[in-house]
Amino acid sequence: MRIQKFVTGPFQENTYVVDANNEGVLIDPGCASNTERRRVLDYITSRRLQIKHILLTHGHIDHILDLKFFCDHFEMGYQMHTEDLPMIVEAERIAKKYELTIDPPDMPTGFLTEHNTITFGSAQWEIRHTPGHSPGSICFYDAANGFVVAGDVLFAQSVGRTDLWKGAMSVLEQSIRTQLYTLPIETVVYCGHGRETTIGAEIKSNPFVRGVS
Repeated sequence: MRIQKFVTGPFQENTYVVDANNEGVLIDPGCASNTERRRVLDYITSRRLQIKHILLTHGHIDHILDLKFFCDHFEMGYQMHTEDLPMIVEAERIAKKYELTIDPPDMPTGFLTEHNTITFGSAQWEIRHTPGHSPGSICFYDAANGFVVAGDVLFAQSVGRTDLWKGAMSVLEQSIRTQLYTLPIETVVYCGHGRETTIGAEIKSNPFVRGVS
């Protein structure tokens, strides 16, 4: 199992390529330039990966800027939670608000809930619905390899903002406490922005959602 992070776009969003046994997934393609796009593609080529899934942790504009390109390039659709679909529908309008341009994504080819799993190579991921930052935020948990891809739900010493569409701090706190802080403390958290952390570190000292001592 290998996890590669690419910091992309004007919001310094983390795009991930994760692979196991020469099969991989692309998560939150937020590239905003040909240079960023090429870095991702060159990496996939160098690893000789077959991309099996394109996945979204949520639908905010910084996580979908290059979604249309990668779907077209790999000739496949993408999967997300249905609650964030309005942000896909309104992608062009939202992009203009931030003085950005976007090639509007097509509709998803699949919707993910906690009843689904994602498989590729030897990997099997559990989906955890974690609303609060957005209504359709989800995390991808790999129990066998001890990590979770958390999108913008939980950061190192911070949490996702809740002042955007249908965000709510009380809901986000509940998601973190029930869906993330219940994971083993050594679980590595791969965040949507910034550096990695662990569940244990955030339970101990996250100033926004402190765990039970």
